[in-house]
Amino acid sequence: MAARPPPAYIGRPMDLFAPDPAPLAPDTAPLADRLRPAALSDVIGQDHLIGADGAIGRMVAAGRMSSMILWGPPGTGKTTIARLLADAVGLRYAAVSAVFSGVADLKKIFAEARDHRRLGQRTLLFVDEIHRFNRAQQDGFLPYVEDGTVVLVGATTENPSFELNAALMSRAQVLILNRLDAAALDRLLVRAEDAEGRPLPLRPDARAALIASADGDGRFLLNEAETLFGIAIAEPLDPAGLAALLHRRMAVYDKDREGHYNLISALHKAVRGSDPQAALYYLARMLVAGEEPLFLLRRLVRMASEDIGLADPQALVQCLAAKDSYDFLGSPEGELAIANACLYLATAPKSNAGYVAWKAAARTAKDTGSLMPPKLILNGSTKLMKDVGYGSGYHYDHDQPDAFSGDDYWPEEMTPQTFYEPTPRGFEAKIAERLAHWDRLRQTRRG
Repeated sequence: MAARPPPAYIGRPMDLFAPDPAPLAPDTAPLADRLRPAALSDVIGQDHLIGADGAIGRMVAAGRMSSMILWGPPGTGKTTIARLLADAVGLRYAAVSAVFSGVADLKKIFAEARDHRRLGQRTLLFVDEIHRFNRAQQDGFLPYVEDGTVVLVGATTENPSFELNAALMSRAQVLILNRLDAAALDRLLVRAEDAEGRPLPLRPDARAALIASADGDGRFLLNEAETLFGIAIAEPLDPAGLAALLHRRMAVYDKDREGHYNLISALHKAVRGSDPQAALYYLARMLVAGEEPLFLLRRLVRMASEDIGLADPQALVQCLAAKDSYDFLGSPEGELAIANACLYLATAPKSNAGYVAWKAAARTAKDTGSLMPPKLILNGSTKLMKDVGYGSGYHYDHDQPDAFSGDDYWPEEMTPQTFYEPTPRGFEAKIAERLAHWDRLRQTRRG
């Protein structure tokens, strides 16, 4: 077997695994690469980090760099910032991608970084997609970060709290990059037009549609602009013409990643907050992005139980009916039933009294162990059981006035508890009236 050539990891990350390590000629490089900023001050949309008062700005001003994790959506400048940081503070730059590299590659990088440190030159190690390294591989960075062999700059699109080791997190500052807003994206288009020496062939409304389609991703926007520059277009395009020419960009959404949990959290909070408009928006976001409809139905059933409860007993019925409707119709027709269930929940009276009561009852059940119920409510199925008092003194409620006996059903060793306290909202207001009525009868009949 031929020996594997060593990885070309020194230099810009985009050259890391190219078959030809020579850089592309300026006129053949992709537009997004040609427009890479040459200085930190040229980076768009991240002033909160690179400005004079930002964390990175302060580090550069002091000439001292500490390890950091750059967390942000795709196309927001993580790779560019890392490369420019090394130039700004005079560090040797090395880069590696967690997608393609393993332990052997890292060992070689650390060995070379140690050699350069002996010569008085520190290394900034940029690790793209750092969350893709497993826990053991992440632990491998620790001694080299601690002894200063490398200044680690990791980039991730995933929440570091979930994807990175606590030990690594404690040694690196997490810096959050913003999703590029419309103004920042428009500035990128202006740069692209200046580089090409001509405006994009778009009407103003189509230009706005192109910016919206980028969903905060500057690299995607420049790639789409490069496509438009490369096509002979006789007249400026309107939004319909732009949509026909370019592929539609799907929403950024990983069903097993943070975006999934962020959107379902937003949907749940909007329903709980009785905002049907926002709830419908987040439901649509998830369905359009390809979320499994049955997952959403399960969550709606949970909301009906947790946040509406007995304030509107029909809420749970509506959700289960929506599930049956979706099973019967499928997509896309069945999605309207899901939307209606979502709207029903958002507009229903809210109560978490049942949810709170259940958690309190569960805690008490755990604390009190195996206390025996009072004998009067135990069935005396045998003579022995009757002899020891099982069922003795029990009053059959249907034979009592108002179909209510007022008997004490709690274990003798336990003081009666109050777990469920209905709210004055919706159907629970009627339940509260019943409970108050029964409490009055109970006090009267127990004397």
